[in-house]
Amino acid sequence: MNKEEQLRFMLDHGLVAIVRIKEPSELIRIAEAIEAGGVRVIEFTTNTPNALDAISQLSREWGDRILLGAGTVLDPETGRAALLAGAQFLVAPNLNPAVIELARRYSKIVVPGALTPTEIVAAWECGADVVKVFPASLGGPQYIKDILGPLSHIRLLPTGGVNLENISAFMAAGASAVAVGSNLTDPKLIKAGNWAGLTELARRFAEAVRQARQK
Repeated sequence: MNKEEQLRFMLDHGLVAIVRIKEPSELIRIAEAIEAGGVRVIEFTTNTPNALDAISQLSREWGDRILLGAGTVLDPETGRAALLAGAQFLVAPNLNPAVIELARRYSKIVVPGALTPTEIVAAWECGADVVKVFPASLGGPQYIKDILGPLSHIRLLPTGGVNLENISAFMAAGASAVAVGSNLTDPKLIKAGNWAGLTELARRFAEAVRQARQK
């Protein structure tokens, strides 16, 4: 897929799973489990040890089966390493114009983080494909709705605090997609090696997004 197709894939899917764990040996198993549940856009955070190795392996073995990205990309050096490993999109908790410039140079999706209206507009004008609103738990779905009042042309990805109880409200507020971390990649299920449970949880999140978009 080219960048435009990948961006459409991300937005159509509507759900990004964030994988951030202390023990990296299970990264591949986690990806397999949540993909089996229907979650096909996955972000490995670069502050997880061996995350780039996992990205490299999955990008070789799975191709376009999933859309695989790198998160917590704070600088262009990390971003370039992630892209060389096979990442198809870059995500950050903050706005660093140099990371956006890097992604655009290589025609890759970039999702910088922002919170205030000023930061969100700055990220969009720098060339963000989607703006990650983080932490979304501070304002909840109402904040997304309020931001999109005057800024309806900007695609927003609420991250931080998104769960099965509020995912419908975030989508109804106008979010282009949502990103979910430990509420989806449950550390207890991972520690127990309960891959069937993780698959079922991923399925519930994917279904929640689907149902929210039908309302």
